[in-house]
Amino acid sequence: MRPTLFNPTTTVSLLALLAMPFQTNAQEQQNATRPLHYRVTDLGTLGGTSSIAFGINEQGHVVGAATLSAGGPQHAFLRYRAELRDLGTLGGLNSFANGPNLRDEVAIYSETANSASQGEDFCGFGNHLQCLAAVWREGSLKSLPNLPGGDNSQALGISNRGELYGVAENQTAEKPGTCATPYQVFDFEAVTWGPKPDEIRQLPPLPGDTVGVALAINDKGQVVGTSGICSNTTANGLVNGPHAVLWESDGSPKDLGGFGGPVSVAAGINMRGEVVGGAVSSKDGNLHAFLWTRDTGIQDLGLFGSDSVTAPTWIDNRGEAVGGSCPGPMGNCRAFLWKDNTFVDLNTLLPKDTPLYLLFAYSINDSGQIVGQAMTKSGELHAFLATPID
Repeated sequence: MRPTLFNPTTTVSLLALLAMPFQTNAQEQQNATRPLHYRVTDLGTLGGTSSIAFGINEQGHVVGAATLSAGGPQHAFLRYRAELRDLGTLGGLNSFANGPNLRDEVAIYSETANSASQGEDFCGFGNHLQCLAAVWREGSLKSLPNLPGGDNSQALGISNRGELYGVAENQTAEKPGTCATPYQVFDFEAVTWGPKPDEIRQLPPLPGDTVGVALAINDKGQVVGTSGICSNTTANGLVNGPHAVLWESDGSPKDLGGFGGPVSVAAGINMRGEVVGGAVSSKDGNLHAFLWTRDTGIQDLGLFGSDSVTAPTWIDNRGEAVGGSCPGPMGNCRAFLWKDNTFVDLNTLLPKDTPLYLLFAYSINDSGQIVGQAMTKSGELHAFLATPID
């Protein structure tokens, strides 16, 4: 995602390319980089009315969360052989999953049956129960250790090496009402777990910052996320922070920069060390997509069309990214694919009779399969899997 590479194309030109009966060498080169078409699968729910898919591995296995009944609790799921498997909770009402890795190990955060310390709501489900990071491994769910003195944590993903990442509280208390995260009292830090069992490592925030959140990892042990102070950084739900960070494999933090606004968050990193995320621009106050590389630094990819929020969430090892773009914070979003330096609305790449509208894409694997959340014709929100068909 580079400002010099941002070059929106139109669906008309794409369809014209697909309709040509033969190709010259120049046309072959042009078509080789065109966006694909996709078929979409509605992944359903666990008995309720809503679901979301947050991660996919190279075998096409999908994880996320789905409700058990209309308006009821949601549980983490793993989709394997076209079925959603309920991964349960750690004794509480709700859980959420991300990953999985090549061994179908899944990162999970879950409520327990215990009331949260000082009324916190670290999981963000609104029940004010203790929230713990966990891993689904070899058919069972196991909680992960917290930082010394901390009561809450979230595991937000897992690498193929079995190293998990996320966020965990420490014992440093803030003044009531200081933190931007609702009901939050204690500071929190970006952390990794493993690959050794029961091993937790705190990733230091940037100098001058006091809190952080880890949002992605690659198989080299490089982690990305955001850091700030408790009053301008959120730890659950929509993660925000002022400073996009890359933590090297030795844990040292690197400031990736931003565009002069109050938010800069690194959301995805691939094996080439390419990082995608979003940052608010001081020029227009909108959230712009960015790509960071070691050679070029941070590059402003701008906005998708006339939207005011364009947020990449993941980048694969081919340098293709996915995310969502919205006309405003509460507007109707559209899932996008960023490929060949171009934003493309995924809905324009679907068969006309597709019964879903794709709202947000959260992950893409190296086979080009994409997962996220879509709206059904009846208005329900369902997890989706989009598979290339070209």
